[in-house]
Amino acid sequence: MITGKNYIGSQLKAAGTITLKTFNPLLNTENPWVFTEATEEEIEEAVALASQAFVRYKKCSGLEKAAFLNAIAEEILVLGDELLVQYCSESGFPKGRAEGERGRMIGQLRSFAEMLIEGSWVQATIDTAVPERQPAPKEDLRKMLVPLGPVVVFGSSNFPFAFSTAGGDTASALAAGCPVIVKSHSMHIGTGELVASAIIKAAQKTNMPEGVFSNLAGGGRTLGASLVKHPLVKAVGFTGSISGGRALCDLAALRPEPIPVFAEMGSVNPVVLLPDALKENSQKWANAYAGSITLGAGQFCTNPGLLLAVKGAALNEFAEELTTAIENTQPSCMLHASMQADFESGILKREAQKGVSKVAQFKGEVPPNHGRATILKVSGEEFLKNKVLSQEVFGPFSILVECDNETELLQIINTLEGQLTGTIIGAENELQYHQDIIFALQNRVGRLIFNGVPTGVEVCASMLHGGPYPASSDSRFTAVGTHAVYRWVRPLSYQNWPDDLLPAELQNENPLEILRTIDHKLTLSKI
Repeated sequence: MITGKNYIGSQLKAAGTITLKTFNPLLNTENPWVFTEATEEEIEEAVALASQAFVRYKKCSGLEKAAFLNAIAEEILVLGDELLVQYCSESGFPKGRAEGERGRMIGQLRSFAEMLIEGSWVQATIDTAVPERQPAPKEDLRKMLVPLGPVVVFGSSNFPFAFSTAGGDTASALAAGCPVIVKSHSMHIGTGELVASAIIKAAQKTNMPEGVFSNLAGGGRTLGASLVKHPLVKAVGFTGSISGGRALCDLAALRPEPIPVFAEMGSVNPVVLLPDALKENSQKWANAYAGSITLGAGQFCTNPGLLLAVKGAALNEFAEELTTAIENTQPSCMLHASMQADFESGILKREAQKGVSKVAQFKGEVPPNHGRATILKVSGEEFLKNKVLSQEVFGPFSILVECDNETELLQIINTLEGQLTGTIIGAENELQYHQDIIFALQNRVGRLIFNGVPTGVEVCASMLHGGPYPASSDSRFTAVGTHAVYRWVRPLSYQNWPDDLLPAELQNENPLEILRTIDHKLTLSKI
């Protein structure tokens, strides 16, 4: 087990005074490994190294950075079953989930490497000079994207691989040319340490600068706050709760030099169930949503926590079939005893609200730290009166809202906060009669789904994993897919610059053979 702070090329100079342990929720006991919390000196060292590394790393070519990312993927695979066992011991997830998420982490790294090799992502834009233009000459202007600087990434609790140490935030920031400092999540420090060791080996093998990556452990909020407030840090990536993300946004905004925080936060992911679809396939959709609600013990940021429909016979049939499916779904282990306790208290709080009743709940014996899937029901009128009912419950939970009519359903959609996803379940022929509902939902979400489930986030360029606040802190960006790189860059324009001193992406000969916009035309041509 690795117990250092994983600085590239440097050793842990002194043990921290605070020790940390992780928890095995499946066994309901602490894991045996002991970790040390990062000291203020180690935080300062990590940030200073990252700032120094940026001077060289930002100049690395796309091919060099791609080799680094591919090497990270290879070194992670070398860890083999040791990494999978560590993951399972700190998350309660089964080996199959560990293997699947590791595959996603590897896929993300390789997709960013492919993006770097192709090279057009920098959005090179050239407007050539027109010296004879009257009344004033037109200057030669060339623009491209350049990295911001050192980035702090907060590991998430629910994805120890895909949204943590070598997850999408880290992969995209490294692809952009930004050194990364990871604040490892306290629930899976050991998993983070192992992945960090792979990143360090990859950096050494590909001759990356010392400090291009660091991994720090901490149990409370002190470490994270220190990193966000540090003047050498230039951006932050976060996946977690609304309260945590908002706190980081506020800290960053209060700095003498404010910096962007790209936070992916809470979402109840509303699902609109149109009547014709329920009449035709109520059992199909009941089974699909029972599976989506309980997938991974409901610990997905895209978990469908809100089901909206107009009351009637079709909805009653759907509710009965959903009840049967939920009651027959065996509970899964949650990430931590504290999360299971919060889940239970969240259900009790909502169940105590006026007009709320229980539709379904698993009735068998439930082992410690397992989430008992639950569906509650409320009228549209009571839902509109009570903001508590529109807040996320993290776990296998959803609330079914029975609306009197479509006007009430539309009113509910218009009062919702920003969401990661919104789903329409409907027959194709009824979509044209519900355009107002579709447009209202579109204004509230980052991803609009038709006849599917929101769980399952494809890693590709067209994926948008974000949404209006509080789903994310900036709805213009995604946390998943190759376009996630655009969070960590800024545009830089060169005016009348000598060709041989320009970055290769902007030179006349187009030595990288990338797509560029030249005088308003997208082309591979030279100038």
